[in-house]
This record gives sequence, structure tokens and C-alpha cells, in this order.
Amino acid sequence: MTYTENLWLFFTLLFGIIVVPGMDMIFVLANSLTRGRTAGLAATAGIIAGGLVHSLYGAVGVGLLASLMPVLFKPLLIVGALYMAWIGVSLIRSSITVDHVGPADTRSNWEAFRRGAVTCLINPKAYLFMLAVYPQFLRPDFGPLAPQATIMAAMTAATQFAIYGGLAAAAGHARKFLVGNGNATIWVGRIAGLLLLAVSILTLWEGVMA
Repeated sequence: MTYTENLWLFFTLLFGIIVVPGMDMIFVLANSLTRGRTAGLAATAGIIAGGLVHSLYGAVGVGLLASLMPVLFKPLLIVGALYMAWIGVSLIRSSITVDHVGPADTRSNWEAFRRGAVTCLINPKAYLFMLAVYPQFLRPDFGPLAPQATIMAAMTAATQFAIYGGLAAAAGHARKFLVGNGNATIWVGRIAGLLLLAVSILTLWEGVMA
């Protein structure tokens, strides 16, 4: 696998995770509908800030592992791929629906930013997710880890901004698509699950063959 192919796989995984309706998406939508587009973008910026911290955590963890305990790098890659496959299967089997979007209780754009960041940072599943994902795509055989980690963090932030920022800009249309439209959200989750499963199988194959 080339480095470019590796980045495309990482983007596919990112898109599949971020596009699934969840707590972050509902938080952005609630702020956009309650206080306008600027509040929604402030919430998006907070989530991006929290995501950058997760990216740093994943990069540091992989860097330490690669330098201090390289023998564990491949087993962690395999375990991470299996974990991602489990998430994919869970999404395929689940029925994700959004029944309603309540009003946001943030009183300023700064509070929307801060709560978006805190919500992202206190999610323990996000840390586990990054620890599982980064060993699959942040590879010593592609060169120094720091430039790779920077590119991956930038891709994460850009994907979050594109999806959540687009949601904030088109909150009214997004609400019609998400709320009470069970078939649409269910299929979004299942398609994302298929993407995650496909990427996991491919990275698992790469890890075993390597």
C-alpha cells in the first residue's frame, strides 16, 4: 500500500465515522437552530478543538509505542483493526434514528465552543477509538511520524468542519433530513458501517501480511 492509498483509506474511515448522526452532530444542529449559524459554527469549532487533542493523543501514543515497544506495534494494529470491524458490524446491525432536536441551552458563542470541546474531550470512547485507529494509518515505514500525524490531524479537522460546518450552515434543511426521517439515518449508519468494515478488513490484511 502506498502512502497516498493509506491517506485515502484514513479519509474513508473518518468520513464514515463523522457522518453518522450522533451527539456531536445533534449539539451543532441544536445550537444552529436555537441561536443561528454563528452559534453552530462555534460549536463546530469546539468539537474540532477537542478532535485535535484526540489526534495528538493518538499520535503520541503511536510514537511512544513505535520507539519504546516496537514489538507491540503489529499486535496493536491487528487489535485496532478488529475493534474497527466490530464498530462497523454494530453500525450495520443498528437502527440509528433522531427523534427530536431540543433547544440548546448555551447563552453565548464562547459557551457553545467550550461545551463542544468539553463534550468531545470527556468521551472515553473517542480515546479508545484514536488508539485503535492511529496504529493502522500512522506507520513508521512511511517515514517520520510527526509529519504524518500533522496531515492526519488536518484531515480530521477539515472533515469535521465540512460535515458539521455544512450542517450549521444548512440547519433547517438538515433538520428535515435527520429528525423523524428514520430510513435516511438508518441507511447512513449502515453504509458507514460497511465502509468501516471494508477499511478494517483491508488494514487487517495489510497488518497480517506485513
